[in-house]
Amino acid sequence: MRRFPVRIIGHRGAPRLAPENTLASFRAALAAGADGIELYVHLSRDGRPVVIHDPTLDRTTDGSGFVRAMTVAELKRFDAGSWFDGRFRGERIPLLEEVFETVSPGVLIDVEAKQSYGGEMERALAACLDEWAGVHDVIVSSFDHRLLCRLKRLRPETDVGLLYAVRPVTHMILAACMDGDVRSFHPDHVWLTAEDAAEMRASGYEVYPYTANRPVEWRRLIRMGVSGIITDDPGGLAVWMQRFVFDEA
Repeated sequence: MRRFPVRIIGHRGAPRLAPENTLASFRAALAAGADGIELYVHLSRDGRPVVIHDPTLDRTTDGSGFVRAMTVAELKRFDAGSWFDGRFRGERIPLLEEVFETVSPGVLIDVEAKQSYGGEMERALAACLDEWAGVHDVIVSSFDHRLLCRLKRLRPETDVGLLYAVRPVTHMILAACMDGDVRSFHPDHVWLTAEDAAEMRASGYEVYPYTANRPVEWRRLIRMGVSGIITDDPGGLAVWMQRFVFDEA
């Protein structure tokens, strides 16, 4: 039974507590009360989905250069934790499969595919999901809706979510581009209106706005009836939600 009226989704894990997009960050998010995690994937040179936000190593590791230019073995040499805090020295860039191995079954995992890499990302994700989707509740989301279409053709049972940063003319047009075979919408919370949320819910779609970090934003979204909130502060949202549920009871 769900504890709160919406799911709490840790954006990049718990990036205020641990280095983003690392196993430490995902563990911290879940320990703080998150129901799910959101993460980003790029491809290594040997075609494996690796969890990192940027296409380059420079911002979140002690290395430099493009992720796509290196094999997994080469990527694993870099420290992905010390830039955040010395306590995380030795944290490595995880593979997507390592996240699936680490996270408990049933946790919602929102995998944002950053680039198609000429169709290789779709094939790599399909192969990974064949092994793990039965264990976890996985949504593959992307701003590149053509990538999601190709993934659905490769693996029709994949749950996909449409990311967007500005308000579309109609969400139904977006869904129609996927033959309506969409699980969720992932709007920038700033652009989400109560009318949009009601239309999506009435049509059977889940709604996961990003990235809301303040109580005033959380309250507004919950009252819209969203399915979950993607936040940098899953622990803060969990604590606030307890008070909100009590106050609204």
